Amino acid sequence: MTRIIGGQAGSLKLATPAKNTRPTSNRIRESIFSRLESRGAIEEARTLDLYAGTGALALEALSRGAKSAYLVEKDGKAAAVCIQNANTIQRALEKQSIEVFIKTVNKAVGSFLASDSAEYDLVFIDPPYEVENSQVESELEALLPRLSKGAVVIVERSSRSAELVIPAGYEFEETKSYGDTNVTWLERI
Repeated sequence: MTRIIGGQAGSLKLATPAKNTRPTSNRIRESIFSRLESRGAIEEARTLDLYAGTGALALEALSRGAKSAYLVEKDGKAAAVCIQNANTIQRALEKQSIEVFIKTVNKAVGSFLASDSAEYDLVFIDPPYEVENSQVESELEALLPRLSKGAVVIVERSSRSAELVIPAGYEFEETKSYGDTNVTWLERI
């Protein structure tokens, strides 16, 4: 079961598509958000969730104090689930007089990045494991001009994937392994 772990909407259950997505486990999200909170990277953050799936990563950030979230998902069924989950979180936060902006975009990541002009402070990139590293690296390059200085970018990949070649403009912090999943931390320099 996928749920919001902490913050103002903590414990709310999220819908999941029948298939085609691999939601980030609660254990991994707990670790990611613990680290993000300790570095003060969530409060008032403009968040982008690429390959959003259920939207759980960006919605967790909203629950913990981010001010906006764009959920980008190409698969139509998963995008519909993102909208459903975004509405659930929006209603929960409105009840507590917390205003946030959430938008779900049903587009391929590359197409979105080619047309988007917003600036982001916190980005989650969690593509299906079959997406090639070269595509993720190209998307990291396209994302770079849309990042604020010091923005945090978190990339999830299979632990069986080759190591990403990090484009210039990012500082590599570390890759942490969680069984079948590697989480790579980058910062915009």
